[in-house]
Amino acid sequence: MDHPAARTILDLYQRHAEAFYQQRSRTLFEQRWLDKLLAAMGSAGRMLDLGCGNGQPIADYFIQQGCALTGVDGALAMLSRAHANFPQQRWLHHDMRTLNLDETFDGLIAWDSFFHLTQDDQRRMFPVFARHSHPGSALMFTSGTGHGIAMGVFEGEPLFHASLAPDEYRSLLAENGFAVLEMKIEAPECGGHTVWLAKQAG
Repeated sequence: MDHPAARTILDLYQRHAEAFYQQRSRTLFEQRWLDKLLAAMGSAGRMLDLGCGNGQPIADYFIQQGCALTGVDGALAMLSRAHANFPQQRWLHHDMRTLNLDETFDGLIAWDSFFHLTQDDQRRMFPVFARHSHPGSALMFTSGTGHGIAMGVFEGEPLFHASLAPDEYRSLLAENGFAVLEMKIEAPECGGHTVWLAKQAG
């Protein structure tokens, strides 16, 4: 189901890229889970960061660990800062929903980006994950705790979030060749995020 606020996400981040940069925590509370993704990959390899934003702190951490990073974001103002800070990496201005790079990656992450998509668009993302994966690729994303829509506020404007039910995520992962390695609802060690870690079979 479409939602008016879902259609304005990229525009919102485009217009408020500087505010996001100033407000985004850089304490890297996510590190424990990022390390789990690296461990599932087996070594630092090629990483696809979907909804990478300005590259801090998530992409920055993976770069420090030796990953060759490809960041994708639909908000050019966010992406421009990432390119300025990390010019040796690859940054692509593209909507993740239609991404087709004709290449695969050792790791894929959609941290605090995937959940801005509508439920139907989230369902359509799993083939996108699959076609950018190969046997052994690891995937991590964050979601809500159950089926529904949650509205937040950023810079005084509505901020859309949506989620499917955990059972549906499990089914979609399995249908696209991924086995769930770990999933935790509202992980206290990770700022209350609900996190999924899966691996492509083979």
